[in-house]
Amino acid sequence: MEREDVLSRPSLARPAAGRRPVISQLFRTKSIDQILADADHPTHRLKKSLTAWDLTCLGIGAIIGTGIFVLIGTAIVGDAHRPGAGPGIVLSFVLSGLTCALAALCYAEMSAMIPVAGSAYTFSYATLGEMLAWLTGWNLILEYGVACVAVAIGWSGYFNNLLQLAGLDLPQWATRPPGGTDGGIANLPAAIIVLLVTIILVVGIKESARATGIVVLIKLAVILFFLGIGSTSVNPQNWTPFMPQGMAGVGAAAAIVFFAYIGFDAVSTAAEEARNPARDVPIGIIGSLSLCTFLYIAVAAVLTGLIPSSQIDIHAPVAEALRLAGFKWGAAVIAIGAVAGITSVLVVMMLGQIRVFFAMSRDRLLGPWLAAVHPRFGTPHRATILTGVAVAILAALIPIGEAADMTNIGTFFAFVLVCISVIVLRYTKPDQPRPFRLPFMPLVPILGTMACLGLMWQLPQLTWIRFGVWTVIGIVVYLSYGLNHSRLSAKALKQTSAS
Repeated sequence: MEREDVLSRPSLARPAAGRRPVISQLFRTKSIDQILADADHPTHRLKKSLTAWDLTCLGIGAIIGTGIFVLIGTAIVGDAHRPGAGPGIVLSFVLSGLTCALAALCYAEMSAMIPVAGSAYTFSYATLGEMLAWLTGWNLILEYGVACVAVAIGWSGYFNNLLQLAGLDLPQWATRPPGGTDGGIANLPAAIIVLLVTIILVVGIKESARATGIVVLIKLAVILFFLGIGSTSVNPQNWTPFMPQGMAGVGAAAAIVFFAYIGFDAVSTAAEEARNPARDVPIGIIGSLSLCTFLYIAVAAVLTGLIPSSQIDIHAPVAEALRLAGFKWGAAVIAIGAVAGITSVLVVMMLGQIRVFFAMSRDRLLGPWLAAVHPRFGTPHRATILTGVAVAILAALIPIGEAADMTNIGTFFAFVLVCISVIVLRYTKPDQPRPFRLPFMPLVPILGTMACLGLMWQLPQLTWIRFGVWTVIGIVVYLSYGLNHSRLSAKALKQTSAS
């Protein structure tokens, strides 16, 4: 019957009597009550099993990883597209951390008020309309998808280094993507770790959170190890000049190390699976971001104090700095921590990707078959398997490229819309229960919006072009499918037929 209704819908060019014009359909919103009701539907209900500790571990697990173990080197030294920050990387982490703090407060209020899967996508649907919600979800797919591929490839590199330290050496054809000069066929370690994480995510969110919690403790211990050992050999002269490229270098570095903070927003995608989301989700978001910001600033200060900025290796900056400072055995310890850290990032990034797919499918902006929940495990198994297979294939076959910039611009876009959504809901739904209320309204979301736009502006022009192309593709997909198949469209059609 539903199929017949869809096929019999009147053309958009000639709307039926009483049907809303296309422009108004683009900005139709979904009520908070309807969002919560859809999330509680028996066929699409996710299992609630996460505590504040689980959510905080998920946040830390997603935040500390590739950014601090790899990208910090590029941010300090610079590359062909941007100047390096030098020791001023400390200020870059402060700028990015403050930007994320403003956005995190907005996420905390929205997640506590609308504790369902989908994160910024769902928040935009309740406030800014279906079209902007779709674009938010579409760009979250870009953010998490590209990040998962990049993280898996980074994990493979550190894993191969560990094997070499143990006297083992995998053949290059099994660790390199095709198309290069080294005879690579596929990056098998990257694909295998993705498939293993996929199995964990299908089995259950609680099991995923438990595994992430163990890994988080390992990598926190490794970071504290680096700070403890490295601080004994810091030479203050290495901090001079502090900003060799001025604020231009600090700002450009802030835009790339923002990648190191991505992950706290993934906590909001698991809000629907929290036992007490009103209390635990804000704790998970703000707690994980605060701890990681402190650790990042400390690592940046010790790293740039250990050796001159010009000697920092962009591929393995933390481990190589310890080796150059005379702690060769410390490089192996850091490599172990990097493998653990990147593993947990992959778990949470894939979790975020899957929950966005699930939420968009539940709203029928994507195929509804993705919204199926496993009868035993209570997880969106179809969305999980699809995501896992796609990421594994891409991680095995393509080189890393400029994944960080593409991930960042999609995240900035989502952050801007969440900040705006908070303001809109405060004035359109002033009496809506808010278990967590961000302070200094509307100053915090306005500053958050401006800070995100400012860092977006620092990204290379090529990244903006790719972002524009991806957005145009998303608009075409929405207009050709989502506009006519969404739940709100079906509801409006039913009301029109009844009248």
